[in-house]
Amino acid sequence: MSEGLRLEGVEIALGAAPLVTLDITVAPGEVVTIMGPSGSGKSALLTAIIGALPPPFSARGRIRLDGRDITDLPTRARRVGILFQDDILFPHLSVAGNLAFALPSHLRGRAARTARVEEALADAGLEGMGARDPETLSGGQRARVALMRTLLAEPRALLLDEPFSRLDADRRARIRSFVFARAVARGLPVLMVTHDAEDARAAGGRVLDPRGAAVTPGVVASADDCRA
Repeated sequence: MSEGLRLEGVEIALGAAPLVTLDITVAPGEVVTIMGPSGSGKSALLTAIIGALPPPFSARGRIRLDGRDITDLPTRARRVGILFQDDILFPHLSVAGNLAFALPSHLRGRAARTARVEEALADAGLEGMGARDPETLSGGQRARVALMRTLLAEPRALLLDEPFSRLDADRRARIRSFVFARAVARGLPVLMVTHDAEDARAAGGRVLDPRGAAVTPGVVASADDCRA
């Protein structure tokens, strides 16, 4: 049974400057938003969770997923999916090729793997587009492919690093709904970081600052306040 994503006394610092201090649990099917301005350590928190925090940042505390301590595991073993601001689709692969790249190794056989890709295309409303070059897709279509590729890898948690910020207002609202609905339907704990109040409101869950204090979307502290 899924126990969600647990951050136990997680602290992120830049040199000697503390940025993030969190002790929270994100339950299965819950969306928790960390909201703050640029420079407050939001993205650094997500890279720490996936095991890719670069210097000069440092991290302390423990990260647990479904009760398992993943703090010291390599990125590939953590089973944590992440969506970034850029969709990062592989330009040398077709849309279907991008999706197939994420399929887990335990799914054997060409027919089974092809069927899983076709299911993902249908779920994303992209039937018949598997052979397309990703560069021919709209921004909203690319965002849907990026999400389905992440979900095909069968993550146990989903991180969102402002993945809607490059979309126009109409596409942004539709893709937000698409992402949240599919993550919640799969029972994934979702941790989103953003500086956008509308994204935070649309998530519909708890909104916290990088120090774990409750935030009202639309009233955001400065980076200095987050470090105080």
